[in-house]
Amino acid sequence: MDFETITYEVAEHVATVTLNRPDKLNSFNQAMLDEFVRVWEQVRVDDDVRVVVLRAAGERAFSTGVDVSEGIFLPDNIWSQIDPGVSLGPRQNSVWKPVIVALHGMVAGGALYWVNECDIAICSEDATFFDPHTSYGMVAACEPIGLAHRIPLGEVLRMALLGLDERISARRALEVGLVSEVLPREDLWKRAAELAAIIADKPPAAIQGTVRAIWETLGSAPLDGQKQGMVYTRLGSMIVDSQAQRTGFTKPKPQIR
Repeated sequence: MDFETITYEVAEHVATVTLNRPDKLNSFNQAMLDEFVRVWEQVRVDDDVRVVVLRAAGERAFSTGVDVSEGIFLPDNIWSQIDPGVSLGPRQNSVWKPVIVALHGMVAGGALYWVNECDIAICSEDATFFDPHTSYGMVAACEPIGLAHRIPLGEVLRMALLGLDERISARRALEVGLVSEVLPREDLWKRAAELAAIIADKPPAAIQGTVRAIWETLGSAPLDGQKQGMVYTRLGSMIVDSQAQRTGFTKPKPQIR
């Protein structure tokens, strides 16, 4: 697949998507929004893809959100406007394959759309996280609302309200659960690939069923979610029986994190 704003490659059941506008700090424009719709559709229907790694080219930023110099298309009718996250996020595009996001440098504003809908987030030691909306006199809403499902509410509000006056460090991101691992910059992409390979080696129906069960019950009351979870468990087990090799299975030696 040919793209203008990203690169896409598949190897060993892992799709690697790289934001490729480093001269624009990997900010997204309308072209990138449109290309992510295509990417997620390809990932969704291609059974050879079992895991996605999302990363970004350049040294300064994973992404600084929307490209304000170009903007994105919004209809004049305010009631017809939609959140750009609908194009960027895997879950809003019905992708139930695991997404690992490898973050470095600035992760700002609209970049949080990807963080909010990923399954595993890791970052390099130079990563910083912030939401500049309020500093520019704009309401910070869509990104922090999504973020409130991942980290404590107080951390979300502090980020949203302080805007450009404060950034969350990689260390603090690890402490609050925004990321699950912090690495030297030179090890970031390698580690993301390692995690993806481990997951890709497991029966895909079990992995995708797990992702979908957890995400689709995220807003449910605990008991309701568990009842719905049993449906995924039974359905998934019927499919996994044809994929799993339980005879002669050797347990791996677990890594301690």
